[in-house]
Amino acid sequence: MAKATFALVGSESLLGREIRDIVTTSGPDLDLRLIAADEERPGTLTRVGDEPAMVSELDAGSLEDARAVFLAGSGESSRKALELLANNSAAVIDLTAATDEHPDARLRAPMVELESGEAIDGTGAIQLVAHPAAIALALFLRRLHAHDAIRSAVIEIFAPASEHGTAGVEELQQQTISLLSFKSLPRAIFDTQSAFNLLARYGEEAPIPLETSELRIERHLATLLALPGEGADAPMPSLRLIQAPVFHGYSVSAWVEFENNPGIEAIESALVAGPIEVRGAEFEPPTNVGQAGQSGIAVGAITPDRNNPDAVWFWVVTDNLRLSAENAVAVAREMV
Repeated sequence: MAKATFALVGSESLLGREIRDIVTTSGPDLDLRLIAADEERPGTLTRVGDEPAMVSELDAGSLEDARAVFLAGSGESSRKALELLANNSAAVIDLTAATDEHPDARLRAPMVELESGEAIDGTGAIQLVAHPAAIALALFLRRLHAHDAIRSAVIEIFAPASEHGTAGVEELQQQTISLLSFKSLPRAIFDTQSAFNLLARYGEEAPIPLETSELRIERHLATLLALPGEGADAPMPSLRLIQAPVFHGYSVSAWVEFENNPGIEAIESALVAGPIEVRGAEFEPPTNVGQAGQSGIAVGAITPDRNNPDAVWFWVVTDNLRLSAENAVAVAREMV
């Protein structure tokens, strides 16, 4: 039986590489057609797993006959692909938020949907993969709420440079080198000093304001928390997004107030399931570096609030690229 062909726009991007790795290591049911985006050069010879593959130019021909198209490059390449797909029947699996405001886009997070126990109709033409921070928080909050009702929560999210792709990682790297060399700082992504710094806001000329990402996380999380099934209707937390001077991986500091605090041991037992790893007090708390390349989320440093008997502190980490790519590939496999 022939494998279904899926076009991957942005095959050399950070997200594109994660998709390639997952497809080749977790099952042979998808055939990837690699398509260049942004500064990638068409005609480049690369590999998908052990097989050689050629990177094609982004044009109507390269998208023809694809069962679906992964959008994993920049917003510009995604918009170009969407224009080329205007008269094409291929579905779209968007990891770039290019279709975030499209009226026909269906927000998807199969990892959350599976945990909720509810089957989701994934037949729509545009499948928008939820923001990785929203996926991580939905997994965490729904699992907690399913066992012990949450009264309220306050969450600080520390974002990595890799959320802006290779450009964000390179700018943080170059800023670090420039500061140590007493040179001027590149500012194309953050429009301010990100290296050795924590940011509550980017500079005015930043192409994507930090507030825009914060609102996107909030919208996506609200939708995922409202899904029916186990843990449904967990209360929406208060969120704050902070840009951290790290290259990779989201870290989250979460304060959760329960209707009746069941105790740390019961909370740890309730959290352990599927994509959630729990680090008890006898283990070191998880880190964004240690979580790199790992599936799901890790939770640790679970500590009672000394000033509120019903509240508990949590530390949650996830590999943002891996989490997004895993959910996107899960959407694709529904189409096979």
